[in-house]
Amino acid sequence: METSRSNSQDILAGKAPKRSPLLLRSTVVLFTLFCGLYMFSICIKQTRFSSASKLLNIRVIHDQPCNTSVFEEKELPYLHFPKPTTFRRKECACNPVRYFVILSMQRSGSGWFETLLNSHMNISSNGEIFGNKDRRSNASTVVKVLDQVYNLDWFSSASKNECSAAVGLKWMLNQGAMVNHKEVVEYFNRRGVSVIFLFRRNLLRRMISMHANAYDKNVKLLNGTHKSHVHSPKEAQILAQYKPKINTTDLVSNLMEVQGTARRGLELFKSTRHIVLYYEDVVSNRTKLVDVLEFLKVPYRDLTSRQVKIHSGPLSQHISNWEDVKKALNGTSFESYLKEDYRL
Repeated sequence: METSRSNSQDILAGKAPKRSPLLLRSTVVLFTLFCGLYMFSICIKQTRFSSASKLLNIRVIHDQPCNTSVFEEKELPYLHFPKPTTFRRKECACNPVRYFVILSMQRSGSGWFETLLNSHMNISSNGEIFGNKDRRSNASTVVKVLDQVYNLDWFSSASKNECSAAVGLKWMLNQGAMVNHKEVVEYFNRRGVSVIFLFRRNLLRRMISMHANAYDKNVKLLNGTHKSHVHSPKEAQILAQYKPKINTTDLVSNLMEVQGTARRGLELFKSTRHIVLYYEDVVSNRTKLVDVLEFLKVPYRDLTSRQVKIHSGPLSQHISNWEDVKKALNGTSFESYLKEDYRL
């Protein structure tokens, strides 16, 4: 009996104590959870890396240079592929854009000429931007404005879509262009900006227009509204009723001064790629517009304008002291101004 009891005790003593089922289950659950979290973190890292790779590939494709092999080498300095910060050019990103500027003088037909250019679906000329004095306060400010225009980030009523083929502005010589000519010429040559000079041959007609425009700024003949340009014959007739009296004492010297300004402008910007136009020539010979389109390298289109000329007809109808003006100019280099006439 004692032997049997002893054997039973030995057997019981050799058995391991039973583990709690709850502890085992908890261990398995925690291990499974840990493995799951580890695998999930690896998947997330792989997904992020894959997305980053795709974005990188897109950027590489987007930043690839546009093909310019189809253009002549001499044209390359004037071809641009701007990347606006305010919108994307999308499918037109590799359509070249040419930069231009219209350099002119007040009341020389530049407003009418610009409306002709803007009637072309691929040309954007953004107006007299530097009429605002703050934009021409110094050379660095001028350059910043030009950068904005030529980067297609300047918005005006003339702004076209992302497929513009030529973009520019109208700039009067006395609005900072000549004062900052060194910096401006350097900028034009460095950025490949083409210059369109537009002047008037008959400076006496320009003088009449200057006087009449200054008068209307104060009087506002059109129902209390001043208009530098009009779009109906009736409005033109109303404004043309004013006939300025020309100061004949300083007439010749004033005409010489304007003539000298135009010549100086041509001299200062002669190193740029440029074309010289005269308002009268464009009015009488519309093939001049074909020359402009060829100069800008844009497709030919019929160009139109809604503007109506204010002072049409003989000059004698628009100057109150016509006989005095005739006497002052007869025998001078400006005598031909008395006879030249044209219609718009």
